[in-house]
Amino acid sequence: MRAIISDIHANLEALEAVLADIRRLGITEIYCLGDIIGYGPNPCECIDKVMSCKLCLLGNHDQAALFDPEGFNASAERAVFWTRRQLESGTGPAADRRWEFLGELPRVHREPNFLFVHGSARNPLNEYVFPEDIYNQRKMERIFSLVEQYCFQGHTHIPGVFTEDLNFLAPEEIDFKYELGPKKVLSTSVRWVSREMVIQDRRTSYWMGIRSPSNASTMTLTRRPRKFTTFPTWTTSLVTV
Repeated sequence: MRAIISDIHANLEALEAVLADIRRLGITEIYCLGDIIGYGPNPCECIDKVMSCKLCLLGNHDQAALFDPEGFNASAERAVFWTRRQLESGTGPAADRRWEFLGELPRVHREPNFLFVHGSARNPLNEYVFPEDIYNQRKMERIFSLVEQYCFQGHTHIPGVFTEDLNFLAPEEIDFKYELGPKKVLSTSVRWVSREMVIQDRRTSYWMGIRSPSNASTMTLTRRPRKFTTFPTWTTSLVTV
């Protein structure tokens, strides 16, 4: 079995809840689709935990911590600079390993029939693919043309499944399960995100993939209750809007 997580955003409590559930289920492979850091108060601890994942991709917030943020609003930009200060305040081999780890993260990972990105197949780092994009035929057809069979992506913080016939399936519509078949599929993979505390479901979630004896794969979205985390002072405006 394989678990797919994304957009941790330095939220240690939520990450620990997910990892504990993954261990409980006996899942041996974890793929992280990026944005380990940004917004939340525990960037160093989250990086340390994600280092053990079989795969981790570069997210736009991870890149922004390495370089200068581009296209970020004022609050997100402050979060990036605060995160960078936390990483820079570390000393010794552990601090060096974190920078090296972030600097070596790939933007894309491919396996037979599978593509893994943070943003989209067209722009692996920055492009959002929202449910309403099913009405943007040109955009979706271009993205699907770059997908061999299945694509897992994060970034939007909205879980669900896009099908090639331009439908978006929310988890509640499919009883939190989706069997991978012959159709091309884009799956948005999400973990609960601190900056959306007020307007999003207050549970953390991740996709779990199970291959049956018939060689069919079923994705299951698992949600776990979580405690609220402690936010750095700059996030106040973000969590009260």
